[in-house]
Amino acid sequence: MSNRQFWDAKAWESGAKAAHYKKDFWHTENLRYSWAHPRMVKVARTVNSLARRGDRTLLDVGCGPATLASLLLPNIQYYGIDIAIKTPAHNLLEADLLKSPISFGDKSFDIVVAQGFFEYVGELQSQKLAEIAASLRDGGTFITSYVNFDHRRPHIYGPYSNVRPFDQFRSSVEEHFAVRRVLPTSYNWRHRDSDRRIFKAIGLNTDLNIPVVGRSLAVQYILVCGTRL
Repeated sequence: MSNRQFWDAKAWESGAKAAHYKKDFWHTENLRYSWAHPRMVKVARTVNSLARRGDRTLLDVGCGPATLASLLLPNIQYYGIDIAIKTPAHNLLEADLLKSPISFGDKSFDIVVAQGFFEYVGELQSQKLAEIAASLRDGGTFITSYVNFDHRRPHIYGPYSNVRPFDQFRSSVEEHFAVRRVLPTSYNWRHRDSDRRIFKAIGLNTDLNIPVVGRSLAVQYILVCGTRL
């Protein structure tokens, strides 16, 4: 199968697949993210470096069990949206974001985070990016992640419904935001973050994006974006 055929098959084979994975599935799936995994630690570090002074508001799109909140500075007011909220709270909103717009009432935010979200949105990628842009204050920051499906041996997780080359995802993001930085979550010969302590430490402390190496070995990417002028 050619690369073109691969992307056509994977990107469009399951436009309805995203709609198949609903609240019952995510109640269990979200338990995988109740601990601070490497991608989340790197996202939290990036957020904290941007919000060291003054009060900030943050919206976590697809927040799962809201683990990110425990890693943030106290001056960051945290809000989260997810299809399956295990423990209700005033700052958490339960909503199926494939059917409902990304919004938290009439609030706007200094920072919006969407990690491990866009792989599951089917053909709604551009629409969801536009909704996030509308919820972000002028001069705000959008931080998102996306799996590097260009990896030498890409792992396509069954529930994914939006599988496309990273450059294509980035181009879609750039229609709504100005991309400031692109960070690899880690580099690994296998398409997953390493379980070995030394390689975890290297991954967490390596923000250098090496295009040639990254195309084949980056596990995921984190994009740090600003509002478009």
